[in-house]
Amino acid sequence: MTQNKMTASLLWQLGRITALGLSNDKKNIVYKVSTPSVEENKQDTKFYFIPIDGGNPTEIENTDSILFNKNISPDGKYLLSHQEVKLQNVLAKDFYPELEKAEVQIYDSLNYRHWDSWNEGKFNHVFYSENKTDAPKTDIMENELFDCPQKPFGDDEDYIWSPDSKSILYVSKKKTGTEYAISTNSNIYQYELTTAKTTNLTEENKGYDIAPQFSSSGILAWLQMKRDGYEADKNDIIVNFDGIKTNLTQNWDGTVDSFLWSENSQKIYFIAPIDGTKQLFEINLSEITNASHSINQITDGYFDITKLIGFNNNKIIVAREDTNHASEIFSFDLEQKNWLQLTSINSEIYKDLALSKTEKRYVTTTDGKKMLVWVIFPPNFDASKKYATLLYCQGGPQSALSQFYSYRWNFQLMAANDYIIVAPNRRGMPGHGVEWNEQISKDWGGQVMDDYFSAIDAISQENYVDKNRLGCIGASYGGYSVFYLAGIHKNRFKTFIAHDGVFNTISMYGTTEEVFFSNWDFGGAYWEKDNAIAQKAYKEFNPINFVSNWNTPILIIQGGKDFRVPIGQAQEAFQAAQLLGIKSRLLYFPEENHWVLQAQNAQVWQREFFKWLKETL
Repeated sequence: MTQNKMTASLLWQLGRITALGLSNDKKNIVYKVSTPSVEENKQDTKFYFIPIDGGNPTEIENTDSILFNKNISPDGKYLLSHQEVKLQNVLAKDFYPELEKAEVQIYDSLNYRHWDSWNEGKFNHVFYSENKTDAPKTDIMENELFDCPQKPFGDDEDYIWSPDSKSILYVSKKKTGTEYAISTNSNIYQYELTTAKTTNLTEENKGYDIAPQFSSSGILAWLQMKRDGYEADKNDIIVNFDGIKTNLTQNWDGTVDSFLWSENSQKIYFIAPIDGTKQLFEINLSEITNASHSINQITDGYFDITKLIGFNNNKIIVAREDTNHASEIFSFDLEQKNWLQLTSINSEIYKDLALSKTEKRYVTTTDGKKMLVWVIFPPNFDASKKYATLLYCQGGPQSALSQFYSYRWNFQLMAANDYIIVAPNRRGMPGHGVEWNEQISKDWGGQVMDDYFSAIDAISQENYVDKNRLGCIGASYGGYSVFYLAGIHKNRFKTFIAHDGVFNTISMYGTTEEVFFSNWDFGGAYWEKDNAIAQKAYKEFNPINFVSNWNTPILIIQGGKDFRVPIGQAQEAFQAAQLLGIKSRLLYFPEENHWVLQAQNAQVWQREFFKWLKETL
């Protein structure tokens, strides 16, 4: 029996694959592998290509000569790019150049910081130029105080060429300042090269419009959310079919992650969460005219499909992962319904590891619903023994709790340290219907807390669970859950760990940078005394109001550059625990944001995480 188990140091030796796309001749898949170096505190990156139908990878110095470049216009004449443009006075030196040593930032509106960066008056703009060296560039957003690519995560997927090379389509949320902070209304714009005219193609929709993509026959499709301010709204596929905008997924009870046109424009393939996994679905557009087109799930299993890469005849190329395996590139035969693994960058490490076992359970909630609960067991699990067990609280709050492979909240590593993990798909999870997904909004401390208790109480009935050694862990909304449960758990848990969690909904509203999120999920501002829904969020659902019940050790983790859930949340929670005399520890990462990205910081995170559990559980 294999005895080696996953360790924190081994986890950070795994190569992390990113598929970059197909080669120019469509015969190869181009990808990069980033491998963290803990000693150097950085990542080493190498580039490869591999035959699309399988074979050995070939390392390359750079991708310029082989990777298909979607930023070159279809007629080959022009090239798209983007860069930051300084357009707004913010810094002291902008206003008072003679005061060279002044370090001051001056703001007249919100959006003064976003995610982990302060606004310095710079905006991402899209440029085009002739496709030759040192050609002058034209800014298609000249003097606009808007971003494309969108910050903080947008890249060149936010802009594309039209098939006739006469126009550029791009995504932007054309709002500034406070208006930007309270809205999610991004649109798809079309810029005509000959006239320099810009047209808003999605003006009638008030939520997100993103990911424009043309089919091979020139049909435009994109992703759309309807409601302004709701970042987790149902995500639908819209197609502009003969001038008519048609919502292909309107009557389908799910939400779309991403999509890809088939090579012949007859089908659209998309990824969506379903029953605790992320699977591949298909829409046949040849049926669209009779308004009864079908949506078919075409893959199934204990894994997540995370990216659609391209096609190889009747095969679709994707990235796939599960709780025991980091992402790799696979080919799925759309006719034979079988898989071929194309890359195996971590096979040498995994072949010597004893893997954890994942089980899908269904628990009845307090309101009589069926809830999926993932249970992950230690390698070489022995049902005759008793194991310490961790309730994992997912963040989001509306992100899928699926077969993801995380380099921080890694179920394989937790299980390898002899913990059972209970991971409930509680209210708010996509993949169980739109209604289930939406029930978390404006009800943060309501039914979802009963869902957590239903999950841990049900699994705790098993003889192999040590009821005297239960822990509760989570980040973001999961961190909020930890803080809230710490005040209402009635001695179920022996220890808590909260990372970047919301502790005080009032101060969260006053300091988070995306105000639209709090407006939607809390129901409004804390000063709206006549708003009963909002007042519930700031009173009944505010963890600070239950701190007097705290009696359990708690580890509190916080990133200094997390502007989504700012540092004050952790400071307030740690101060309360300390003043109450509760065993507590603050793990503070000054240079990390809502995540932990630096190699050595990540090692400290893992060591302190398991050290705390060993001390308290």
